[in-house]
Amino acid sequence: MKKLFLLDAYALIYRAHYALISRPLINSKGVNTSAIYGFMNTLLDILQKEQPTHLAVAFDLDTPTFRHEFFPDYKGHREAQPEDITIAIPFIKQILSLFPIAQISAEGYEADDVVGTVALQAAAEGFEVYMMTPDKDYGQLLISEKLFLYKPAHFGNGIDVLGAADILKKWRIARVEQVVDMLALQGDVSDNIPGVKGIGEKTAQTLLESYGSVEGIYENLDKVSKRQREMLETNRENAFLSKRLAQIALDAPVKFDENAFAIGQIQEKQLLPILNELEFRSLTEKIIKLARNQAKANNRNDKNNAENSNSVPENQQVDLFGNVVDTAVAADFTGPHRIVRKNIENTPHTYHCISTNAEINALLTQLKAAKEWAFDTETTGLDTHTAELVGLSFCFKAGEAYYVPIPEDRAAAQAILEQFRPLWESAEHTKIGQNIKYDMQMLLQYGIRLAPPMQDTMLMHYVLEPERRHNMDYLAETYLEYAPVSIDTLIGKRGKHQLTMRDVPMAKITEYAAEDADITYQLYLHFLPILQALPEQWKLYTDIEMPLVPVLAEMENNGVKIDVPFLSEYKNILAKDIKELEDRIYEKAGVRFNLNSPLQVGQVLFDKLEIPYRWQKTTKNKQYSTDEEKMNELAEEYPIIGDILEYRQVAKLQSTYVEALPALVNEKTGRIHSSFTQALTATGRLSSQNPNLQNIPIRSARGREIRKAFVAQTAEHCILAADYSQIELRLVAALSGDEAMLDAFQKGLDIHTATAARIYAVPLEEVTKQQRYAAKTVNFSIIYGAGATNLSRQLDIKRAEAAQLIEQYFLQYTGLKTYMEKVVADARKDGFVSTLGGRRRYLRDLDSRNSLTRSHAERNAVNTPIQGTAADMIKIAMINIFAEMKRLGLKSKLILQVHDELVFDALTDELPQLRALILDAMRNALPQLNVPIEVGIDVGDNWLEAH
Repeated sequence: MKKLFLLDAYALIYRAHYALISRPLINSKGVNTSAIYGFMNTLLDILQKEQPTHLAVAFDLDTPTFRHEFFPDYKGHREAQPEDITIAIPFIKQILSLFPIAQISAEGYEADDVVGTVALQAAAEGFEVYMMTPDKDYGQLLISEKLFLYKPAHFGNGIDVLGAADILKKWRIARVEQVVDMLALQGDVSDNIPGVKGIGEKTAQTLLESYGSVEGIYENLDKVSKRQREMLETNRENAFLSKRLAQIALDAPVKFDENAFAIGQIQEKQLLPILNELEFRSLTEKIIKLARNQAKANNRNDKNNAENSNSVPENQQVDLFGNVVDTAVAADFTGPHRIVRKNIENTPHTYHCISTNAEINALLTQLKAAKEWAFDTETTGLDTHTAELVGLSFCFKAGEAYYVPIPEDRAAAQAILEQFRPLWESAEHTKIGQNIKYDMQMLLQYGIRLAPPMQDTMLMHYVLEPERRHNMDYLAETYLEYAPVSIDTLIGKRGKHQLTMRDVPMAKITEYAAEDADITYQLYLHFLPILQALPEQWKLYTDIEMPLVPVLAEMENNGVKIDVPFLSEYKNILAKDIKELEDRIYEKAGVRFNLNSPLQVGQVLFDKLEIPYRWQKTTKNKQYSTDEEKMNELAEEYPIIGDILEYRQVAKLQSTYVEALPALVNEKTGRIHSSFTQALTATGRLSSQNPNLQNIPIRSARGREIRKAFVAQTAEHCILAADYSQIELRLVAALSGDEAMLDAFQKGLDIHTATAARIYAVPLEEVTKQQRYAAKTVNFSIIYGAGATNLSRQLDIKRAEAAQLIEQYFLQYTGLKTYMEKVVADARKDGFVSTLGGRRRYLRDLDSRNSLTRSHAERNAVNTPIQGTAADMIKIAMINIFAEMKRLGLKSKLILQVHDELVFDALTDELPQLRALILDAMRNALPQLNVPIEVGIDVGDNWLEAH
């Protein structure tokens, strides 16, 4: 079957860009590659899963279209194209030319018109045609059984392939041509199509059902209601104008060419420099695999043709129309193209396998003589409590490294490790690692504590470039232009057939492990002078991030005890709640159905119960969207929806925590050992993983109960929780120097009551609960950059009222407003913002022409110094508490960090000492602050009691 895919380029590029807007992909040159990456991933998915025989990508041109001739304001309200997309387009076009894939456009026409024209031509020639776009107006084109709308996956939903019948059902119309009439009546905000003011979806459907088209409606105005007639008469011109604007032209000056649109042979050699410039490692692997599969298929089908097609010179290619194109240099691109050619096969190196006592002694002598050396551990797994050491690697000279295999026998392994103990515990030698915390924890399992000084290349890069990736492969390829050996080549991909490092031949594991130490050492040599040249960042690294490593290593090693019998009992309680909710929902619905199936939930709510469906969004199986945001819009009005949302919350608590936590208890230690990651968030906050203990819900009563499961290790111990009180608001006051806010804190007033008294102009004692709640919401919303729209939703008030509340807030806190404006202005000038601890966050979109992108960067500019300073504060407190506990020889243990809270498994006899040192360390983490820092400390048998 001849199968043609037509892609609306800009629709898919914009979609890819905004899908990653909160965490964009930025390469080492500062280029945002999100749009390119997302678009190419979509393209690869089509090629691999749908296997089209023909494909073309339609681009809009920068010049006006025929629609602008009769309506100059067409799409006139749209934001300027984000700079990142402008940069991405030449890359995408160049990559497409090397696949090679046809690129089509027409002067004076939009991509919609080009796609529509080509689609009908191809269908007439017997092709099955799929038009790929998220745009709804394409539905009007499905006038043939060979034409389909192929909507890409969105927010976790699958691909949606729509034929004519689906369009009729979706729009509730009789003919697909009526899509244009629907748009003409309703209008289309995204394209600035005015429509008929006052006519919505249902009215438009009713009118078209009776009169067939816009023209038919106006021919029968005397038959419609008075109100509708008035709206239609007033907007007659707009209605016909809107229909002209919404109508996709089918006569664009383009012609479907079966040969030109055929899928070509990917030009792998010419693509590699571009993909490496973009730093697309995984995407490059996919493309190379696809290219080689193509070549194999071509060889099988027609060996001679395949040989001819591969005879193009390396720096040239023949495009779809027979023209020779030079791809060695592309004028549209920024920066030179380079290929990462260095790897273990072609780079001189000397890697030694150290297997005898004499060789170990010789290595120890060299390590003792060296002032600094990198090392790495090879293990049987990632869980340090169950994994075993397989080997150690060391490097103190670039290009030369040593691998020491560790025997499986525990006693023999310990004997070898003991020989290295003096070096690891030496204060005279600098130990360098990549994510050295993991290696520290592995050594802890053998009773060895790694002593400072230490260096960590992952954390070095994190301090320098917080929003980029920090794994060794990325760092090596980016900064050393070297591609390390992939672990997958040694043990295979994840799954039941994956090997362990003990299964790898000695020669291979020696090369792999020694390379790790070698690359780590070379990265250290690269990053060290860069970091030392930045005094604030160097201080952040040496005074906060590196000293925190042993604290986290020991905290993770301590783990937390879980009351499994309690969770078992609570599981039964939640199961009863779930059953009651199910019965209540089934009774209201009048039918039993699968509450965990979005498809069935949508069918019951919107088909059977006929609850109005207020948004346009479907998934692969033509189901209604039942996501939380949309369901919340209807929950107050329809109790059954509130019950379903409650059911989901309880079911999630049951599966994510109550059932999951006991399974995560380590058999060896009897505890849960979460991993706390330093190098993840741009603000410096720690992240908890495997399991995530920072996301245990506390706003609901049921969620809070889960904290009862976190208990002290013995009857002589208790849980102590210490948390900062309103730390971010106190930091706002300190950073901004706002006199009114500082005065409230210095007098010990409740800040939310004080704020309410000011913005509502009432005495403190007369502030109502509602006023305090509104003030509290404003206090926290402002520092997170929320505007009037967001605040109106939170407080359930009109937008105008919310805007007035914000205005009054800034009239009372003028110092805060001045500070926020200055932070943004300074960030725009410097390109970054900083915390009090010197942590930087680079904000490249502050001057974006796109207001959404720009406002997102401005919010980050205001919030990062606040949230980041809070993160630095608790890290400093942890470091100081840990050191003082060691100095005093306390047996109590730090076991958790959750945002602004520290949790300890405390020996009851040590409570007075522990309270005093925690209070002092947390209050004085940043002693230069001119605002009092309040810390709440409580104890209990479990975390809930202590919180």
